Amino acid sequence: MEVLRETMWLELNWYQLLIFEMIFPLKKLFKPLMLFCAKHLFRTWSGFYQSVRPTQNGLSLNVDISAAAFVQNLMVIDFVKDILNIKGAPLTRQLSDAERLKVKRALKGLKVEVTHRQNVRRKYTIFGLTKEPTKELTFPFGDSGEIKSVVQYFHDTYQVNVIYTSLPCLQVGNKATFLPMEVCKIVGGQRYTKRLNETQTANMVNMNNKKPVARETSILEMVEENDYQNDEYAKEFGVMISKSPTSVPARILPSPQLNYHGGDTRPKCGQWNMKNQKMFEGGVVNFWRCLNFAQFVSNGKATGFCKNLASSCIDYGMKFSSHPIDSPYNARPEKVEQALKTIQKEAMTMLEGKELDLLIVILPDNNGSLYGEVKRICETQLGIISQCILARTVERMNVHTLANIVLKINTKVGGINVVLRDPIPMVSDRPTIIFGADVTHPNPGESGSPSIAAVVASQNWPNVTNYIPILSAQLGREEKILDLKRMAKEHFHAFEKNNQRRPERIIFYRDGVSDGQFNQVREYELEAIREAWRNEFKESVVPPITFVVVQKRHHTKLFPWNHDDFSSVDRSGNIYPGTVVDSDICHPTQFNFYLCSHAGIQATSRPAHYHVLCDDNHFTADQLQTLTNNLCYIYARCTRSVSYASPAYYAHLAAFRARFYFEEGSFSEESSVRDSKIHQVADAQVKQLPPLCDNLKNLTFYC
Repeated sequence: MEVLRETMWLELNWYQLLIFEMIFPLKKLFKPLMLFCAKHLFRTWSGFYQSVRPTQNGLSLNVDISAAAFVQNLMVIDFVKDILNIKGAPLTRQLSDAERLKVKRALKGLKVEVTHRQNVRRKYTIFGLTKEPTKELTFPFGDSGEIKSVVQYFHDTYQVNVIYTSLPCLQVGNKATFLPMEVCKIVGGQRYTKRLNETQTANMVNMNNKKPVARETSILEMVEENDYQNDEYAKEFGVMISKSPTSVPARILPSPQLNYHGGDTRPKCGQWNMKNQKMFEGGVVNFWRCLNFAQFVSNGKATGFCKNLASSCIDYGMKFSSHPIDSPYNARPEKVEQALKTIQKEAMTMLEGKELDLLIVILPDNNGSLYGEVKRICETQLGIISQCILARTVERMNVHTLANIVLKINTKVGGINVVLRDPIPMVSDRPTIIFGADVTHPNPGESGSPSIAAVVASQNWPNVTNYIPILSAQLGREEKILDLKRMAKEHFHAFEKNNQRRPERIIFYRDGVSDGQFNQVREYELEAIREAWRNEFKESVVPPITFVVVQKRHHTKLFPWNHDDFSSVDRSGNIYPGTVVDSDICHPTQFNFYLCSHAGIQATSRPAHYHVLCDDNHFTADQLQTLTNNLCYIYARCTRSVSYASPAYYAHLAAFRARFYFEEGSFSEESSVRDSKIHQVADAQVKQLPPLCDNLKNLTFYC
């Protein structure tokens, strides 16, 4: 029995929760810390998070360290150059449509102050950019309505010579007020909630990259600094907060035995390797070819890499042709659609009408939207399974990288990498379908884009390893899956067709639902699943359903009782994979638990929180925890247990992939307000996803 500590807990009466936020407003939420996200564009600040939750031991205060990006105080012109990654020369040219959209998304909602009015530092909020460059903008001036250009107005009124006349103006204020970019300065200290680029995201991750000992120390120091014990409001309301983290009992679930073709293996500390192993069921690739978009990767290098990859596929048990149908095809990134269609046409000519089984695509390291374009065209137009590989991967080829790519390829073409050797609780004894579902929402600043719902389901009982996806676009920011009835119905039909039996149990892992959305998801999605069954099979009796919500974005951290006891911590200093906590810090009346199913690599592991909304199957805690932990070991893309149940993970991957299926610029910012009104009237107005090619619909091509 392991004893663990969670971040920070307090005891409160239930009514005191109502006034807790008034007592402890987050006045000290963020304090400056010394890390820049990218050059001088953003600064990362660190602070703390606190919330109150009901638990079996009363109410608890959950405290954690967090970080956020804030905008630096700089001229808008400099901000735009950094956003577009333009160095050196002044930005005097006109922006392309794609650049303008990118800049608009980054600037929208930010506050700026003007610099052209001497001591008057008036502030405005940006709500858009003009379509026209500054030199073409005019407006009616004064009572006479004289038409005057923006450039002339600033010269006559403020003696300002506008230099960057090819750039658009900022649209600010409640009215259509135009301000040239060069007379505006961004107000520093604003929280930047939009999507960060790769470099900025990496810096943010590095800032949060604290080992368990350091993170726990930081949390304790933050609690000490906040001095809850001596807070006058806390004393007045009788709130007592301990300075020490709570101790909770925990146990470690054993890792499952895994079965490969002709051999078993048992993972150690959440990981294993495939040395001397072959896939449980090898996929077939007879016809394949390489497409090279990376101009610095020579034909010889690309050919050598593909040869080694083919050998690795064969070594791991795939039926893989050792030679491509032709030499690598070289193309420029801006000609992606033309290149893909040419390759397909040439392949069908050489193969007398047969299709390619696999296309290996080498991408430049900084490929922008190229990856998404390749996937969109291959999967919605051509029906080609593709495996994208970065140029640096080709250059630094090694055995472990090749093995990882083989795992993805085998899964995409219909193979099975590994299965659980022993019977699965509440699955192996009766035909059971396991669902995973997730909804991905538009990135910040993309208000015109729809949300994407993905529902995957196992189709190969009793192994439950192959999860085919069904995708749907829906109203932006809508969390419940509006088309779940149709999606579940199609999965039920496919299960019966593939297994010659109807499922007798339904297990549903739902990702991305917050506590406040439990009721609407329970009422809407559970009924949609039942209706799907009744419509598909014309039966009134629906198999028992277990509906489990998976939460990853929470602030509960579990630390070892003794960081120096190497029998209870892994190499990273984290708790062991398989550690489960289902008492003390869990809900006082409902079925929920925390499970850390993965091994920590760096920083502090975050356990997944599983909350059961419906359990017609009457799982015991041991059965559901063991099932969930075991499902984390059959994720196809790696030889490690993952941080939450594979069905939910697959749904996340599928939903993320579907966002590429909308072409770049499909949703204009100008139409976002109009579109949102249309959505409120009729969901049918949501722009729908292009359909998948028929030959991909029964494959896990998204891995």
